[in-house]
Amino acid sequence: MTRDTDGLAAASLDSAEDLEDLALRDDYALNPAFVEMVVDAADQGNAARLRELIAALHPADIADLMGFLSSDYREALIPLIAPEDLADVLAELDGALREEVLELVAPAVLALAIGELESDDAADVVDDLGAGKRGQVLAAMSDADRAGIESSLSYGDETAGRLMQREVFAAPQFWTVGQAIDHIRAAGDEAPELFFDIYVVDPSNKPVGAAPVSLLLRSGREALLSRIMEPVTEIPVDLDQEEVAYIFDKYHLISAPVVDLGGRLVGQITVDDIVHVIQEESAEDMLALAGVSDAGRGATVFGIARSRFWWLLINLATAILASSVIAIFQGSIGKLVALAVLNPIAASMGGNAGTQTLTVAVRALATKELNAANVWPTIWREIAVGVLNGLAFALVMFVVTLLWFHQPMMAMVTAMAMIVSLLAAAIAGILLPLGLDALGFDPAASSVVFLTTVTDCVGFFSFLGLATLILLHK
Repeated sequence: MTRDTDGLAAASLDSAEDLEDLALRDDYALNPAFVEMVVDAADQGNAARLRELIAALHPADIADLMGFLSSDYREALIPLIAPEDLADVLAELDGALREEVLELVAPAVLALAIGELESDDAADVVDDLGAGKRGQVLAAMSDADRAGIESSLSYGDETAGRLMQREVFAAPQFWTVGQAIDHIRAAGDEAPELFFDIYVVDPSNKPVGAAPVSLLLRSGREALLSRIMEPVTEIPVDLDQEEVAYIFDKYHLISAPVVDLGGRLVGQITVDDIVHVIQEESAEDMLALAGVSDAGRGATVFGIARSRFWWLLINLATAILASSVIAIFQGSIGKLVALAVLNPIAASMGGNAGTQTLTVAVRALATKELNAANVWPTIWREIAVGVLNGLAFALVMFVVTLLWFHQPMMAMVTAMAMIVSLLAAAIAGILLPLGLDALGFDPAASSVVFLTTVTDCVGFFSFLGLATLILLHK
C-alpha cells in the first residue's frame, strides 16, 4: 500500500514537472500548445484540470496567459486562483486587462488579495478600481492597510511617492549591528518582502546613512551602525519616476530612501520597481515617436482607432501642406515630366536622415546626455554630419540621374537638392526636439510631425525650385 502511494505521488510530481516544461518555450514565452490545453479544459468545464494547469505557472505567466484568452475564458479561470496567488497576478497585469479582471473578482476576495501585496503594488491595483468598487474593497480591508493605500494614492501619479513601498527598516545611529539584525529577525512577516538596506536615521527620522544587509552580515555584532553606514541618495517623494530611474541608473543604486518635504523617511524604492519604470518609459517614448499609445491586448478596435485618429489627422494636414508646395510648381512638372519621377527622392532622403538625427536627440535628452553644457557642439556636429552625407548622396544621385536621364543639368539639380534636403533634415532633427523640450513639451511625442513637414516641404521646394530656375528659365 505504501509502495502504491509513493508511486502515485511520484507520478503526480512527474506530471507537474511535465506541465512546467510544456508551459514555457525556451525564450520563456508561453507555449501555444499550453494555451490550447487551458482552452480545452475550460470548454470541458474541468475545474480540476484548470487548477492543475494554473499551478504549473508563475504568477507573471498566469498574467501573460490572461492576455491570450478571451473574456469568457478569463471569467472561468479567475475564480480558481487562490487570493495569495491572485495578488501576484494582479500586480503583473496592466491597462484595460487588469481593469477587466478586477471587475470579475468579488470585493472581499480582492481585499484579501491586495492585503498580500507590498504597499506600492497594492496602491497601483486599487488605483485601477472603479470608484464604487474601490470603496467596497477598502472597506473590507484592515484599518492599517486601508490607511496605507490611501496615503500612497495621495501622491501624484508617476511620482516617487506612488512608486515607493512604505515597508522599510530604519534604525537609530546608536544601534549596533547585533541590534539591527535582531530587529530584522523579530519583524517576521511584517518585514518588507524585498529589502537591501537598513536606513540609519537621526532623532527626527531623517536618513543619515544606510547599512547594506551584506555589510551587516560581515560586521561584528558590537559595531555601531554610525561607524559602518554608507552615504545615501535621497529621493524626494514628489520626484517624477523618470527622474528616479535616471538617478538609479547614474549612481548604480539597488535601493534608495524616499523622503517627504521635511526630509523625513517615508519609504523606499528598490531596483525591481525601477526596471519596470525604465521599460515603461522606454516603451512610451518609442510609441510616442509613432504617434500611438499602448493599446494592449485587451483594447477594442474602436478604442485603438480613436486613439490613432487625431495623429493621422495631423499627418494628413501636413501632407496637404507638402502637396501644396508641389502645386506651386505644377507648371514646371508639366513641361518636364522627369521632375515628377525624381521629385520624391530628396524629400524621402531628408525624412529618413532627419528621423535618424531626431531619434538620437530625443534619446540624448531623455538620458540627460544633451543639455546646455554641450548643446552647441552637438548642433554643429549634426550639421556637419548632414553636410557630409548630403555631399556623399549628392554624388550618388548625380551619377544615378545622369545614367537614367542622360541630362547633366538635371543631374546637377538633383545633387544640389540632395545637399539642401539633408542639411535641412539635420538642422530640423536636432533643433525641433531641443526647442520642444525647452518649451516644456515631450519631444518624443511632438517632434515627428513637425520634422516630416519640414523635410517634405524643403525637399519638394528645393528640387522643384532649383529645376525651375536652372532647367526651365535658362
